[in-house]
Amino acid sequence: MSHKKKKIALIGYRLSGGGSDKVMANLSVFFEKQGFEVDIIIVLDEVSFPYSGKLVNLGLLKNKSNGLFNKIKRLWALRAYLNNNEFDFIIDFRFRTKVIQELILARFIYNTQTIFTVHSFLIDHYMPNNSWLTRLMYNHCLANVAITDEMKTLIENKHQLQNVSTIHNPVYLEEILEKQKENVKIRFDFIVAVGQYENEIKQFDKLISSYAKSNLPQKQIHLIIVGDGNGIKLRKRAFENDIEQFVHLVGYQTNPFQFMVKAKFLVLCSKNEGFPNVILESLACKTPVVSFDCDFGPRDMISNLENGILVENQNWEKLTEAMNLLVSDEVLYEHCKENTLESIQSFLLDKIGQEWLYLLKAN
Repeated sequence: MSHKKKKIALIGYRLSGGGSDKVMANLSVFFEKQGFEVDIIIVLDEVSFPYSGKLVNLGLLKNKSNGLFNKIKRLWALRAYLNNNEFDFIIDFRFRTKVIQELILARFIYNTQTIFTVHSFLIDHYMPNNSWLTRLMYNHCLANVAITDEMKTLIENKHQLQNVSTIHNPVYLEEILEKQKENVKIRFDFIVAVGQYENEIKQFDKLISSYAKSNLPQKQIHLIIVGDGNGIKLRKRAFENDIEQFVHLVGYQTNPFQFMVKAKFLVLCSKNEGFPNVILESLACKTPVVSFDCDFGPRDMISNLENGILVENQNWEKLTEAMNLLVSDEVLYEHCKENTLESIQSFLLDKIGQEWLYLLKAN
């Protein structure tokens, strides 16, 4: 069937670092394969994820002062670009906390069918606390996409929006399988955690204490934490627990998969999440996961004692016990490892991409 290429604009903060940015990058690959003309528009000049389509980097217009006039200049550049290119769809992946700016974008600058995504349990980072304002901004759009059913319910109950859908984050298996082949040389057994060092939600300082109480240091199984930020607080915690030789902060990695594939398991110990990509990425590396059953996401991906261990939320003793169990019970460990790849089949990019296509075609 011959038809004019549909044009889609994916708008995010950057192509580096965060989970929503990774989702945007992955979907750009899917949409281009489906025959869309894809433009990725970012507002910060940070690019490390593989992507498809044309990159429009508004971050290059940002000056050091980032004052009002500079912000207006970038807003106007965005408006002009959207007007000149006549997109069929816009999908916005940014967190959205500046109410007046977001109201202008939603009602006056986004000039076609628009989808807004919500990527965190903390929905106030994406929608105003005031429900009247939220409805003014988001009730008229094509859809608001939550990444778990619980998040969808939370939005509907709080704001009475009528146009909320659930689409989980996708995992781009081909990229992970390719990047696994890069060989980081590590001469010891280890477990891994991934995230920004200074992000209080990730609780890596408490993870270090929990790890220190486990049997892992005695078994010479180290802890590697992958992520950017200042690690002084984490190094101090390791020193206080007399395990500094076992805790390694390796910084931000464009290829975290080379660590995941060699890890015994991944640990996620956040206070809350949206739909943590690192769980899917770890499972794609055939590496089981130990995670708190926090809101939201882990329980959608981890089947307890099948592809990892789901730990009672914020119970640090139980987290330590789960780490001990996965290194002491070889039968359980191998069982979880065998189930990893099978457990992510419904989250593969092509499957999740079809849900996005359905949402676009149904409207």
